[in-house]
Amino acid sequence: MAFVKTVRLFAFILCIEFGIAASFLNGGVTWLAVSKRSSYHSIAIKKSSGRSTLPTSSPVSYQKQARTFAALPFGSREENAPVQKRRAFLANFASTSLVPLLATTVGPPTAAARGVTNEKGPLVYGDDSIMAPKEHGTTSQEVQENLRYGVSRKLADKISSFNRVYAEMGGYFTSTSFENDVRRLARETGGPVTFYDSVSGKPLFRAPVGRSVDEFIAESEVHGWPSFRDDEVVWENVRVLRSSGETVSTVGTHLGHNLPDKKGNRYCINLVSIAGNPVVP
Repeated sequence: MAFVKTVRLFAFILCIEFGIAASFLNGGVTWLAVSKRSSYHSIAIKKSSGRSTLPTSSPVSYQKQARTFAALPFGSREENAPVQKRRAFLANFASTSLVPLLATTVGPPTAAARGVTNEKGPLVYGDDSIMAPKEHGTTSQEVQENLRYGVSRKLADKISSFNRVYAEMGGYFTSTSFENDVRRLARETGGPVTFYDSVSGKPLFRAPVGRSVDEFIAESEVHGWPSFRDDEVVWENVRVLRSSGETVSTVGTHLGHNLPDKKGNRYCINLVSIAGNPVVP
């Protein structure tokens, strides 16, 4: 235990030294977010239950994903060349050294640390084959044009179709029209707001259910990502991978992860992945 704490402390100090915001959550979940002022791109690396989010059989390596996301623009390349180089180094270092080190030193978290997964509830597990390579990454097509909430289509395409371990920056949704649109739609319809797959346009979540709009938004703000509960998931189109807790759509869109707490399952979801428009049959 002392060694684990030492490793985590070392990782945290290293992250602060290089300008990375880091937090280590729930004993078995590690997130590293590369942040920069006026930027909402990020790198989030998740390690859960001592296992990598990427299956060992995945054709996409940590190194390849690190290089892909290191290419995300942070403004003028000429002005930010040093930042680009540092970010590429950090991405590769985190994916090739830090995460494997933590994976070998941190054992599976206790039930109390990771929360309680409610397997008796409506949660529907899916097989890793859902995320097998297709024509466009893990999906058969690109994300839609004119996504909702003013999210970045380029970021949405990377997160949704070419990614298993990264996330939009925590708090990204607060920079969009998410809150205003959710409040307006809930007020106009008198019911929950439906969130659609950014790729297929299928309904994935309906919120809030069993709580107020204020409570839904407040919980999302606390965690940094739109957060949904079991009764707010459209299980016909959503699956949770038993091996990692990765939450995906049935067409292969990466959505986020199930990070259960004392209240039960909590689906921490990227807004860019659920900003689609409904497709009319």
